[in-house]
Amino acid sequence: MTTKKAIVYCRVSNVKQTTRGDGLNSQETRCRDYARFKGYEVVLVFKDDVSGSLVARPGMDAMLAFLRKHRKTDPHVVIIDDVSRLARGIQAHWQLRAKIANAGGILESPSIEFGDDADSEMHENMIAVFAQHHRRKNAEQTLNRMRSRILNGYWTFWAPRGFTFQASRSEGKVLVRDEPLASIVQEALEGFASGRFAAQVEVKRFLEAHPAFPKDLPNGEVRQQRVVDMLKQPLYAGYLEVPSWNIPLRKARHEGLISLETFQRIQRLLQEGARTPARADLSADFPLRGHITCADCGNPLTGCWSKGKQGTKYAYYLCYSKGCPSYRKSIPRNRIERAFEALLKALQPSDALVSLARAVFEDLWNARLASTADIAHGLKADLAAIEKQTTQLLDRIVEASTPSVIAAYEKRIAKLEEDKLVIEEKLRDGIGPRYTFAESFEPAVDFLLNPWKIWDSGILDHRRTVLKLVFADRLPFCRTRGFRTSKTTLPFNVLAAISAGKDEMAHPTGFEPVTSAFGAGLVAHPICAIGYAKAR
Repeated sequence: MTTKKAIVYCRVSNVKQTTRGDGLNSQETRCRDYARFKGYEVVLVFKDDVSGSLVARPGMDAMLAFLRKHRKTDPHVVIIDDVSRLARGIQAHWQLRAKIANAGGILESPSIEFGDDADSEMHENMIAVFAQHHRRKNAEQTLNRMRSRILNGYWTFWAPRGFTFQASRSEGKVLVRDEPLASIVQEALEGFASGRFAAQVEVKRFLEAHPAFPKDLPNGEVRQQRVVDMLKQPLYAGYLEVPSWNIPLRKARHEGLISLETFQRIQRLLQEGARTPARADLSADFPLRGHITCADCGNPLTGCWSKGKQGTKYAYYLCYSKGCPSYRKSIPRNRIERAFEALLKALQPSDALVSLARAVFEDLWNARLASTADIAHGLKADLAAIEKQTTQLLDRIVEASTPSVIAAYEKRIAKLEEDKLVIEEKLRDGIGPRYTFAESFEPAVDFLLNPWKIWDSGILDHRRTVLKLVFADRLPFCRTRGFRTSKTTLPFNVLAAISAGKDEMAHPTGFEPVTSAFGAGLVAHPICAIGYAKAR
């Protein structure tokens, strides 16, 4: 007597269950025991790690192909541990039953006896319905638990780059900093908010330059969508929201990488778009490309390499605007860059001027510290005003009947709630500075004293930063006379004016507070304080 041949089909719901627990092996063992009891020879085992609601599965498709191949010559018995392992949905169950039958398979299980009579079909239907109900109930309970946990301030989805989950006995899994990625992401976000990175593509280049940051593409690039997602992710500010579950922005239980105020600044910049053009061809070969213009036509100069008769390569800047008197007239790269270096070196202020600036900054710093109580009082008043406006808008929503009007009120309330969170964060973290006067002042002075030193480092990212912080506009260059008058930024303008003896430094008591937030005002950015301290 010929021994019947059988194949075993096993399934778990997801990939995690293949590594945690022994679900697949347990199913296979029980099915093999059943085959031994029935006298079947198990020739193959097919496995899946997908939801039971799906019909298309890799393991199932491979099994059906195997059955169809041997349908005429050698039909096989298909053994499953339980009806729920075949499917967890009534429609999926009967679709797979039909596919197995059409492929020549004979379905059997140690848990149920399949039959074609009415009673067997009703019994099978009931088991399939219960399996479907169990799957949906599990899904509902999981979603409810996830939503409740998010309402309590805990993130329940994938951890974004820069964070990882850490188990806690009292709180479960909580997001914590994942170094060194956390510091890289923090620098990227703060750089975009402050203007160090003028466009998203510059953030992308910064991330790609760090070997520790995971790359999305085989060529070592980071996907642009990855950058967009990072810039729009409130988790980095220590807040969370899930609009699809009607969960608005709220304080999370984890510590953010940036402040909520910085996050909101990023969102405003994203809405406004790039503030300066970001060139895709920027390179260390031509660091001034895109920042210098032709003095004849005002268009940016481009850079290129030219090969001489002996095969030697030479670097040139040139104007490529047709109709310009300087059209395609090359300027040696060394000539332009030497002139630029001389321009940078000429911006260095005297030691006496720096000492004067330090004294003024320190007076401003102390005055700012003395006004922290007034600032806190003003923030509390702003908070009370926001709560009053929110109450008024809620009353209007109750009285309104037009959907568009209600939607407008709800949008306004959401904006007020965000403003409220920012003020609460400032009050919670303290109005005072996060750094000492020396820590805030010295880095700015180092830059003011010698921007040439930073440029001379040769690092392209640092050179771009120098160009943005020193010059307010592109630099016009004339082929015959060199650089024309350049527009420098406010700190260098004021230093030059003071050095010439045209102005005096005013006493800090004669000024109104620059902002209500200590961290974003005059003292937080001493490099900009010179402008506010300029004499009337």
